[in-house]
Amino acid sequence: MATEYSFINGLAGTAFVLLQRILPKHLMTRGIHWLSRIRVTAIKNWLITRFVAAYNVNVEEIRSPVPDGFDTFNAFFTRELAASARPIDARPDSLVSPVDGTVSAAGRIDGETLLQAKGIDYTLSDLLATDLADARDFADGCFATVYLAPYNYHRVHCPAACELISARYVPGQLYSVNDTTVSRLPALFTGNERLICHFRTAAGPMILVFVGALHVGSISTPWTGEIRPRKRGVVEDRDLHHGGHTRQLARGDLLGWFNMGSTVILLLPQGYCSWLDNMTRGTRLKMGERIARLTKPVS
Repeated sequence: MATEYSFINGLAGTAFVLLQRILPKHLMTRGIHWLSRIRVTAIKNWLITRFVAAYNVNVEEIRSPVPDGFDTFNAFFTRELAASARPIDARPDSLVSPVDGTVSAAGRIDGETLLQAKGIDYTLSDLLATDLADARDFADGCFATVYLAPYNYHRVHCPAACELISARYVPGQLYSVNDTTVSRLPALFTGNERLICHFRTAAGPMILVFVGALHVGSISTPWTGEIRPRKRGVVEDRDLHHGGHTRQLARGDLLGWFNMGSTVILLLPQGYCSWLDNMTRGTRLKMGERIARLTKPVS
């Protein structure tokens, strides 16, 4: 019976991936973008309350009242939490989780090769879509890929004190980044759209990649504003002067948010840190909790 269930489940997963190949993913995402920004009170309140019920969202940790404290469903989806909801680990040698989510993969970068899922690899050069120098800086380093499910808190924060150096937008596809697709679709993270943020820390360079996905209407940061998906076009360095925000950031400071669920990939150079033992596939993380020990502690 278990073998039969596994076979049927496998067929369903493969069919889901094949269906995504023919779906008008960018058109669907534009539709979700529009729907999530409807300001008609009855509609947006219905969307929010149904979502809360369906995903058992903990409304007690949300800063604003639900649903009346939000103008749109997207405002709720990208909600702020109460100040006490996500304490930031303050130990000097701590690297903290930038998000709430589930570890998809974590470990050492083998030369330039990273693990997407069992039997599926990709390279730093393809992920970063830039010159070889950036990839060489992180060869034999370490990485963590964390998936944000729809019910998760969708803001992204600093894993360590840092300075934002650049943000590069890479147009691409919008395949789902859930476990079913990650385990079946090669080159998923290198083919989907992404925003690649480069940082300087006291211990060396750091990169955090916002990976776009199906129904992610946009990616936003305080420095770039909202970035809407583009299927194709040139890779572009984004202007970081939107709103005049400082680029000197403390551990736990806000980096941006997904306007629907997605994935982040954290890249660190060789010798930067060592992952804690619980940084394995399937581990659920909360933003601000300790996930690694820095080799060179920084404040």
